[in-house]
Amino acid sequence: MGERPATLAWFHCFAGIAGDMALGALVDAGADLGEVRRLVSRIPVTGWTLDAEATMRNGIAATRVVVTVEPTTVTRTYAHIDDLLDQARLPSRVRARASATFAAIAAVEGRLHRRPVEQVHFHELGSVDAIVDIVGVAAALEVLEVDRVLASPVATGLGMVRGSHGLLPNPAPAVVELLAGAPTHGIDVAVELTTPTGAGLLAALCEGWGPMPPMTIAASGFGAGTRELDEMPNLTQVIVGTAAAAELAGQPVVKLEANVDDVTGETLAHAIALLVDAGAHDAWVTPIVMKKGRPAHLLSVLSDPVVAGDLAALLVAETGTLGVRWARLERRPAARRFDEVDIEGNRLRVKVAAGRVKVEHDDAAAAAERLSLPLAEVVSRAEEAWRRRGHDGARAPLEPVEAAVVDMRPVPSPPSTPPSGPPDEAG
Repeated sequence: MGERPATLAWFHCFAGIAGDMALGALVDAGADLGEVRRLVSRIPVTGWTLDAEATMRNGIAATRVVVTVEPTTVTRTYAHIDDLLDQARLPSRVRARASATFAAIAAVEGRLHRRPVEQVHFHELGSVDAIVDIVGVAAALEVLEVDRVLASPVATGLGMVRGSHGLLPNPAPAVVELLAGAPTHGIDVAVELTTPTGAGLLAALCEGWGPMPPMTIAASGFGAGTRELDEMPNLTQVIVGTAAAAELAGQPVVKLEANVDDVTGETLAHAIALLVDAGAHDAWVTPIVMKKGRPAHLLSVLSDPVVAGDLAALLVAETGTLGVRWARLERRPAARRFDEVDIEGNRLRVKVAAGRVKVEHDDAAAAAERLSLPLAEVVSRAEEAWRRRGHDGARAPLEPVEAAVVDMRPVPSPPSTPPSGPPDEAG
């Protein structure tokens, strides 16, 4: 038997997103509230109840979840919350999704307040209702057997909002940081349409952005916000279904190629660096043998269709090739995000994907030279430092520029390069 199609959940954030709105949408789409409540109750935090009520927003039927908590003055750090998740013994995917959300928020709060991630104090986001919202969303996704989360462009409001630190611009700084790289747009409404909890869920869980992906719809739901808005229905929508064949196909890309037999290795290396800096997804060289036994190189470039023409022109200019071939392909990038670790005062960037972490080579090499250590030792320490922070196995979102949502618009052909003749017959 073949592998079952992935189950997708696409959040339509036309009026923003908050933790309770996301959870309400999933419950409205069929996630059993009793099962969600049972999973959340594994968190060793007491003094809360989780209920759902039917409501209407601008004539649209929706579900509003209500988390009632007993008053408390407890302020939790990220390390404290991560320990609570460990104690809960949640299903692995629920644990990973909840942990990834708190980790994303902690990383942003750490940068904004210039604190190490482990020492970040959550105020609103460390409150019991936020914990219930975040773990509840992870639990509801599991109840619905969702494999991949995607989202539309995200709406944000205008004006000012009040937080634990006083008045803040709307959208709040944490929302702006969490949605870096995501498609967003502002609406002239003086309301916090997207909250840090909602933005954190998208930053941690969303694997791609754009219109609703090709899918066979199984269910849909609306989660209601607390306010009634005159300008729009204060709702977040979720659509759940199985991925269609087109969605499984991947992201459109263009592969550029040229055979060169009169270019030095230094020139090829320089060309690759320029191509990557100019926006290529990747570029590489393969040794080949051409007619009459001539040794040569095949220079290949993987490009977004939008910049393929510019990269083809750059390839011609740097190598002097008499032409460039291209082919339209599709790719499926794995989910990843970026983080940092500290090794004896050296900040090293790391690329994080599900189940693995990779250290940025240039950072590791510089640190190895400064610390007089072998490169492999620095890399090993950096990976271990990241795992000790409790991130190991966390589900990570795609880097936004490589999101795997398929753009269904026609792929434009790259413009012709300076040489004459059909591109597929070029050198």
